Amino acid sequence: ITSRRQAEERLIHNALHDSLTDLPNRTAFMRHLQEAVDQTKADPDFKFAVLFLDLDRFKIINDSLGHVIGDKLLVGIAKRLMTCVRPGDIVARFGGDEFTILLNNVNEPSDATMVAERLQRKLSAPFNFGNYEVFSSASIGIIVSDEVDRDAEDFLRDADTAMYRAKESGKARCEVFDREMHAANMNLLQLETDLRRAITRSEFELFYQPIVSLDENPSNEFEALIRWNHPIHGCVAPNDFISVAEESGLIIPIGRWILDEACRQISVWQRTIPDNENLSVSVNLSAKQLMHPALRGQLEETLRTTGLDPRHLKLEVTESTVLERSETALAVLSEMRKLGLSLAMDDFGTGYSSLTYLHQFPFERLKIDRSFVEKMDHDPKSEAIVRTILLLGKNLNMEVVAEGIESERQLSLLRSLGCSLGQGFLFSRPMNAVDAEQFLLNRKKIAKLQPPNTYDLATDLLEFTNVQ
Repeated sequence: ITSRRQAEERLIHNALHDSLTDLPNRTAFMRHLQEAVDQTKADPDFKFAVLFLDLDRFKIINDSLGHVIGDKLLVGIAKRLMTCVRPGDIVARFGGDEFTILLNNVNEPSDATMVAERLQRKLSAPFNFGNYEVFSSASIGIIVSDEVDRDAEDFLRDADTAMYRAKESGKARCEVFDREMHAANMNLLQLETDLRRAITRSEFELFYQPIVSLDENPSNEFEALIRWNHPIHGCVAPNDFISVAEESGLIIPIGRWILDEACRQISVWQRTIPDNENLSVSVNLSAKQLMHPALRGQLEETLRTTGLDPRHLKLEVTESTVLERSETALAVLSEMRKLGLSLAMDDFGTGYSSLTYLHQFPFERLKIDRSFVEKMDHDPKSEAIVRTILLLGKNLNMEVVAEGIESERQLSLLRSLGCSLGQGFLFSRPMNAVDAEQFLLNRKKIAKLQPPNTYDLATDLLEFTNVQ
């Protein structure tokens, strides 16, 4: 009977504890948390806090030093966490590199933050495993019980939300949950739901902004820019939803639609509007699109179904996209060049630019980020950066496009620096397909922008009259 009882107790223990660290597991933690929630309902004066810890950079440590060292680190962290709490508190391994802590009888939110800071100090000391000295830290989210009625899962969700805010804010820190975080999460969830519906309801629309010659002004190229015609919020700019599309994976079908629609429309204009046989379009590729294994097949199918010549399609990728996974990006972009597509590096100058990457990657164009163009007429450093990029493009035999040109002063400076291509509100705002078609039909009527007059002081005589 005794051995049977011991076996049963061992089975129960194993079911409620993590096999590596011997800490309570998720199931056991949720039981303790539910007990705390029930006690709060019975005794309004009783308060507790939930801490959600996610180890920073654990995957890098695990991948580089191996799972044995990774497991030793998890065990070491579990022991340190136990030394930072009181006997009545619960420390659990929630799974992977995540830990949770239940602090009972918390009087103020500051009590929980003090514990979190103590945890950070404890974890900041190095771990020594043989010849390895390993440093670790954690992003910690905190939720303290209050008058808001929550169940156990709600507490866990809110602590997790606060933890992600801590990670986004720089890691190795703690954040206390507030109602604004919940509202933001609900807004993001609603936005993702609306995005999924937008694809099936055809709520997206492409706008087209001309890329012009700064010497003569006629445009033979558009950049395709997506807009979302939301049934409630109206026209939504990409800055307000692209990040959510990236995180949710919806950027893949959305990006596919952009490619298909841009190529289809340009092909139509080439056939129906005189003197537009060489009209081309630039389309932005996100990081997830670039790394998607079906990208080449999608491009080939799009070009085949729309009849667009590959040389009339330009793909733009940002510096950060290239630098994050340089080897994979190089292979993918090389495949794109073999298809006959042109490649441009977008937002150049905003990332960690490397001449090595420019030499290795098959880019034919650099696009100067608008942040430098908009300040170049009053900020010498921005002008110097623009000048350097233009010189770099010339020496590497690459086209350079200046983005965000909004004033005659900026245009004059860019011309004087030898920039030949640009886009911005000075020439045209992004237009829907109807207005873009009218733009193409009327462009011959648009007066050419003349370069500023130059005078040779050695031969020309300037006469000033009525000077005051």
